[in-house]
Amino acid sequence: MASIPHGSGTAADPWTLKTPSLSSDYRAWREGETLFVHVGATRLSYRGRAIEDLHSMLEERGDWVALGNADEGKPVADGTVEAWARAEDNPVGGYYGLRKGYRGRFANYVTPVLELLGLAELEHGPRNNRVRARMAE
Repeated sequence: MASIPHGSGTAADPWTLKTPSLSSDYRAWREGETLFVHVGATRLSYRGRAIEDLHSMLEERGDWVALGNADEGKPVADGTVEAWARAEDNPVGGYYGLRKGYRGRFANYVTPVLELLGLAELEHGPRNNRVRARMAE
């Protein structure tokens, strides 16, 4: 992992993480069935099951998957994490984001959580990063 995260992942003690490009800090925590992300003054929320579902998808693909970060409403490249997180054929039948207008950037904020939890390997270049499931040792 590119940096040492802080926090236990609760609302009172959130994880302090960096985006895949290491250009921005943000906080994340799980509360009930929701994964919250706080970036600057913006608060995003995703279905908590996104962590397990994304990990399963990455295991099934068995190789590196491009992140494809994009805001909601912007086009995304096929085959990317961002496209999967919006697809009608994913396990929840559409967006993992819960707040309309703020459902994008899934790949930017959820993949570092997987890395933190030891579920994924994540590239940390300036752009065009990829992720893959971490293989059991």
